[in-house]
Amino acid sequence: MASKLFITKSFDSIDQEQKNSQLKRVLGPWQLTALGVGGTIGTGIFVLTGLEAALHAGPAIAISFIIAGIGCLFAGLCYAEFAAMAPVSGSAYTYSYATLGEFAAWFIGWDLLLEYMFAAGTVAVGWSRYFTTFLDYFGIVLPAQFTSAPFASTDGLSIVLTGGILNVPATVISLLVTYICYIGINQTSLFNSVVVVLKVAVICAVIGFGVFFIDVANWTPFIPENTGVWGEFGWSGILRASGVIFFAYIGFDAVSTAAQEAKKPSFDLPFGLLMGLFICTVLYILMSATLTGMVSYTQLNDAAPVAVALREHAALQWLIPFVVFGALAGLTSVVLVLIMAQARILLAMARDGLLPPMFAKVHPKYRTPGFATWVTGIVASVMAGLFPIGILAELVSIGTLVAFIMVCASVLVLRYTRPDMPRPFRTPYPWFVCLAGVFFCGMMALSLPLDTWLRLIIWMLVGICVYYFYGRHHSVARKELRE
Repeated sequence: MASKLFITKSFDSIDQEQKNSQLKRVLGPWQLTALGVGGTIGTGIFVLTGLEAALHAGPAIAISFIIAGIGCLFAGLCYAEFAAMAPVSGSAYTYSYATLGEFAAWFIGWDLLLEYMFAAGTVAVGWSRYFTTFLDYFGIVLPAQFTSAPFASTDGLSIVLTGGILNVPATVISLLVTYICYIGINQTSLFNSVVVVLKVAVICAVIGFGVFFIDVANWTPFIPENTGVWGEFGWSGILRASGVIFFAYIGFDAVSTAAQEAKKPSFDLPFGLLMGLFICTVLYILMSATLTGMVSYTQLNDAAPVAVALREHAALQWLIPFVVFGALAGLTSVVLVLIMAQARILLAMARDGLLPPMFAKVHPKYRTPGFATWVTGIVASVMAGLFPIGILAELVSIGTLVAFIMVCASVLVLRYTRPDMPRPFRTPYPWFVCLAGVFFCGMMALSLPLDTWLRLIIWMLVGICVYYFYGRHHSVARKELRE
């Protein structure tokens, strides 16, 4: 029994999956870069930058983004090697299956379910906040009980009622985006590329105009003194913020889930992963420095912090409608990329027999994993409608960090177990890069609060039960071993 837990999926079978794929190969390097930017530039800039600056890091939120970016760079180099070697849907799940074995793959696959579905819900909540701001300009005020989650957490563990009924805008946008993902990858890619251009233009405008309104006094003290509580300012606050905003980098992981839709995966995937990561990291650092320079970080505790900063300067208020529109467009593209990515991970797990076969069905007309897409979208819409952004963001961050740790470890393992395997892209200095990736991601994961770890443990225990009662009995790899 124990040995079967570590049964690996051969790269020959992965290669066969690539050849037999029913998905359309239509994405080039810049489309994949746009996919990464589309999935990355969103909640991190438009929502979490302000919240984490106000609650944990102060102006040093820029350092938090640098720490998160370094961790992502190491993980991104590892992802690039795997994505070029195994250009199939599944992301870290597939990579772990080929190196660390079936149980590790199930563990990371189940973790990715948490990561993507909750991430889509998190972004949809941020979208809802900007949508209500947008309506305010036209004098339209939605009832608070239909724009806020009915549940909240006061101490991190207990759940309390807020008086809200359902966050309707967050629920609706999740379902609309799910439909776009359902009808085809071409439509998804085109929509995403247009939106990426819009939101990057808006971000550059805020940075370009906002830099003239920076007051260096707002950066003093750059690292606010710790309150005596771990994670509330000081260096522990910087680490805590880096762990939460790591969620902002989830988009580059989504690039690897589109591997079977890349035209030349051995080149296009590493290019899209690393170029998208570079662009996003630069924009995150510049934007966080600009916002905290324009206003005191204490004023940014709002789900629409960019709009808050612009309101403080009369000469910049003309930008607010454009920012709100750019945020809406940007957050929409993030939800789109996350739902698209999650559906393809469900597809990969179902093809391996670890989930029911209906998740592996590809729509005969649209050539997308239709059932998996709708399940992902519906769950995301429920999460977005019922829960606040804080709980969702921390859950997503810890899921993302665990996934990245597994990928970094897998690359190092494979260098010793399969040293002669063709590698179209090779991670440089693997001993350093892989271990540094594990260290940085592990450090950020440990900085997250205990209640987030408890929720992760509960989620993983549920996953172990699903694997024990279903996955191990239907595993394709185990069936092949018996034959």
